[in-house]
Formats: sequence, C-alpha cells, structure tokens
Amino acid sequence: MGGAKGLDFKLQKLEAEAKLTLKDINFESNSAQLSDVSYTELNRVVKLLNENPTLRVEVSAHTDDVGSDVYNLVLSKKRAQSVADYLLQNKIAPSRYTNQGYGEKLPKVPNSSDENKAINRRVELKIISI
Repeated sequence: MGGAKGLDFKLQKLEAEAKLTLKDINFESNSAQLSDVSYTELNRVVKLLNENPTLRVEVSAHTDDVGSDVYNLVLSKKRAQSVADYLLQNKIAPSRYTNQGYGEKLPKVPNSSDENKAINRRVELKIISI
C-alpha cells in the first residue's frame, strides 16, 4: 500500500475499513519514543487528516513476538499513544482518531526471521469513517 517511501496518500483510495501501514514510523527497541525519521511520515498523516476534515481513523500499533504477551501489549499501547499525542500536538481533534495497541496478536507474517519481525513491528491507520 503506497509508495516505496511510506504512504502515497494520493494514490491510495480511501475507503472505510481500509488499513494503511505507516512504513516509516519507527521506535527504539523496547521504547515508545518516536525516532527522528518518524516525523516525516507523521506529518503526512497530519496533512491527510487536514485535507480530509471528516476522516476518522484508528491508530493501531503492533509488535513482534519477542518478550511476553503482556509486555508487548503494553508497549504497543504506549506506541499508539505516542502517535496519538503527535496528532494532538498538531491540532488534530481527538474526536477524529482512536488509538489501540494490539501487541503481538495480529502479525502480518510469521515471526520466523528478523526481517519478518521487523514487518510485524508496525503502526497502521485504519479508516473508521470518511
């Protein structure tokens, strides 16, 4: 979904229930602190929301299976909250988004290699309504 450098919102058709994986939202290991490279992608999300004032989204964060289920669930919730905090700091009304951490419950691929684990450590936007 999207271009090689993160989301290409112009090419992505926005439909309710669509999920957009945010490719460049990164966190330090065992941390909910956004990395510096994350802000370019987050600014694109802010722009998308500003250009589509009725759009509502769910910010969902996911982890790989390293660590306990409980730890990963808490970590993913903190990561989703970090993204939500950034949206709020950029004047996106909290009524326009929810945030949810899913831990390791919804992997995109099996956690069978370091590459796959990296794929599963992700943040997605789910379109709630347009």
